[in-house]
Formats: sequence, C-alpha cells, structure tokens
Amino acid sequence: MHLTPTVHRLLLLVLLGATPALAQAPRLALPDASPHASLSQRVGLTDITIDYHRPAVGKRKIWGALVPYDEPWRAGANENTTISFSSPVTVGGKQIAAGTYGLHMIPTAKTWTVALSTTNTAWGSFSYDPKEDAVRFTVTPTTAEHEESLEYRFENPTETSVTVVLHWEKLQVSFPITVDTKAVTLASLKGQLRGLQKFFWQPWNNAATWCIKADCGADQALAWADESIKVQPSFANLTTKAKLIEKKDPAGASKLRADAMKLAGEADVNVLAYQLLADKRYPEALDLFRKNVTDHPDSWNAHDSLGEALATTGDKKGAIASYEKALAMAQDPAQKKRINTVLAGLKK
Repeated sequence: MHLTPTVHRLLLLVLLGATPALAQAPRLALPDASPHASLSQRVGLTDITIDYHRPAVGKRKIWGALVPYDEPWRAGANENTTISFSSPVTVGGKQIAAGTYGLHMIPTAKTWTVALSTTNTAWGSFSYDPKEDAVRFTVTPTTAEHEESLEYRFENPTETSVTVVLHWEKLQVSFPITVDTKAVTLASLKGQLRGLQKFFWQPWNNAATWCIKADCGADQALAWADESIKVQPSFANLTTKAKLIEKKDPAGASKLRADAMKLAGEADVNVLAYQLLADKRYPEALDLFRKNVTDHPDSWNAHDSLGEALATTGDKKGAIASYEKALAMAQDPAQKKRINTVLAGLKK
C-alpha cells in the first residue's frame, strides 16, 4: 500500500506520541440520545422560536428523580434550551426585549418557576444565575397523556398571543406569550417604507389601509395616504384618504371619491361596490354595480356582480335578468356551472 507523504507523517506522529490535538481521530456523526429539535410560531409579525433537545423517559422516574425538585433544570437536554423573540413580547406579566433567552425551570411537587435568562449560551442549567433573569414567574403543572420524548408546542395562536406548552412523561406546563401586534406592525411599516417600497404608491396605500382595518394610527395612516397620492394619485389611495377624513371633513371626502371615480377601472368600481354592499349601503352599491354594467356592457363579471347585488336586496326578477346576461357571456365552464346553480335557486 502506498502512503502519501502527508499520511505517512501523521501516522509517524501518532506512533511517536504526538500531541492529542494531532493524534485525535475525527468524530463521526451518530444518532443523539436526546435529538435536537426546534419549532417556530409567528404571532402577528413576531417570530417566536424554541430550540431544545428531546430526552426520552425510558423506564426512568422523571419528576423528583431524574429532574430533581427545587433545582434549576434546563427544560430539555444537553445545551441551554432557548426561546427567541423577533420583537418585544410580554411573558410572565412583564415586557421583555427582542432577543434570545435561556429557558430554565425549577420544578416542585406543586408549582414550577419559569425563568428566561439573558444568558443563552450555557450548558444546561449548571451555571444558571437568577441575577441574570429577564423575567421569572410561577406556573402550575397539569397531568397529561404520556409523552415519551420531551416536547414543546405552541397552542391557541391568535394575532396577539400564543401559549407555550412543555409536555413530558405525564405532565405538562404552559404559559402565554402576548404581543402588541399593532405597535410592532406600525414600527415595521415605518421601517419598510424607508426602503425600495417608498418609491411606489401601493405600499404607502397598503400601510394606510392596514391602519384603517386595525383601527389604529389614524394620523400616521393619513400621512401615509398623502405620501401615496404624492407618488401617484389612484382610485385606491384617493378612496383610502376619503375613508380617513370622512368624519371630520365629509365634503372633502365626497370630493376625493368623485376624483377617485375618474381614475377607476372596472375592478376598482366592483371592489368599492361590494364594500358598500357589505356595509348594507344598498342604494350606493347598486348605483356602482349599474355604472359598471353601463361602462362595461360586454363584461360578464359586471352583469354577474349586479345580479348578486340585486339578489341580496331582494330583487329576484332583476337578479335573474342580470345572471342570464352573465351566463350568455361567460366562457369559463366553472363560472357557467356556478351561474346556472344560482339561477336555479332564484327560479324556485
């Protein structure tokens, strides 16, 4: 067997008692007894991530034995279990900053202490120091179905909150995390609108319409609507500004809507008409649907939408006439099938 000069020198160093660093064989990748796991959940715009290792029960007694009572526990295996937040959150009744925290728990037979440490690079909880806690709070564990390998999961996610659950053996511990999603989103939008998005009217308008939907930041929304119009007036942004000033300046809002209609396409008018229909402003909605039919007489969708509006307001005869016109123009088999089904219901 021919050995290269490099391999020959390495073997010689091993035989002659070389330093451990040179003599040590490379490690193989092998299955971990407590495999690594991670999971993430987005709450609004906030990403929450838990990174941990999953020990198994085996035939061992866990609580008060493998995991002693009244001692800090890494809430997992191996390295520090960590929990990360991409924006400020509230946990244990306290708001903490965005970042990555070491997650530790101190079990007792009745209640547990949960601690989020500002140190997240420790090996387990062996060097845990309560002075480094960002927050510490008490929870009460509950009994649960047997879970062989320790598991974290997120439950009951909403736009502003989620519950973290640790489940192992026949016990589980949970605690809620809440997010001021409106504040986080407003801050995020301000940052986004300093980027490439600032050169287009749509992002400014999208930010303003989000504020309307979320019922927050009215002054900021108006400023964003103005920026959108400054870039390029459109049906969408003029309508957005009209919504924002309607209560304080009805005449100004009316003028903006009139200006918006001069720029409106078929789809724009349709969207506005459906919004009015949803708000039960039926005469205004019907006026717009009829305008679309007048302006776009060859559009099956314009007739279809008018038919829906007439059916909603109780005008069956008018609805049938509009749907039949839409059916005669439609080309898509799926749409034709849908319209036929609607007509059959109206003609009963």
